[in-house]
Amino acid sequence: MAITTKKRKATCGCDRGKHGTWFACTVVCLVLFMVASLLSCAGSQKRKELAENHLNIGTAYVEGEDYTAALKELLAAEKYTPENPKIHYYLAVAYFGKGYNEKAIEECETAVRLKPDYSTAYHFLGILYYGRGQYDKAIAAFDSALSNILYETPDLSLYNMGRAYASKGDYKRALTKYQEAAVKATRNELLPLIEKEMGKASYAQGDIDGAIGHFKKSTELVPNLVESYFWLGECYSKQKRMLEARRAYEMVVKLAPASDFGLKAKQALQLINI
Repeated sequence: MAITTKKRKATCGCDRGKHGTWFACTVVCLVLFMVASLLSCAGSQKRKELAENHLNIGTAYVEGEDYTAALKELLAAEKYTPENPKIHYYLAVAYFGKGYNEKAIEECETAVRLKPDYSTAYHFLGILYYGRGQYDKAIAAFDSALSNILYETPDLSLYNMGRAYASKGDYKRALTKYQEAAVKATRNELLPLIEKEMGKASYAQGDIDGAIGHFKKSTELVPNLVESYFWLGECYSKQKRMLEARRAYEMVVKLAPASDFGLKAKQALQLINI
């Protein structure tokens, strides 16, 4: 009986040892996991902070038009947080500033892929496409920018969409977009440009009186808007109102004699015998 009792005690003691070892290992693993998680979180937070610092500096360089320095900072930010759409947007601006238009488009496309409601990036993408003569893609990009009801500057996208339609020769749609832009315009500096473009679209459609009205309004808003004075000269010449045409052309020469419009105005003045 004594032998049996000892065996039972030994057996019970051995089982408790195994369970205790398993429990201890479990606790250690959990502690290690928690520590690893905390270190990972701390590392992730540190990367975000470093990325934000580089992004802020890069943005400042972009605003100062120092695009080489901007790229250095923004590429450093991208290494820490490559999924940040804002970094890719500013990379697009910096690449564009350096003349790397293809890279600018790639970065802008990445920005809107990461943030589908990124209206500012869509608008810039539209500008990039417009500059390459890809007017349908530009219109689609501007339309995507406008699809976000929280977009703060829809007038800009509407204005540029109008320009894209005008470049396609669709002056009717262009005028529609310019009119929408005028209604939503939040900045006074955009209104004279809208009026000028509406004048050009009206002129292209043969509505000379309408064009004159728009060009006049644009010069009332900005008295030194050279292009509008030139187009006023063209409109008056079309209507054989040569005295008024002369005055408009002379204003162009006075404001910008060495510009393309100034040189064209000088040529037009040579043909006016008044």
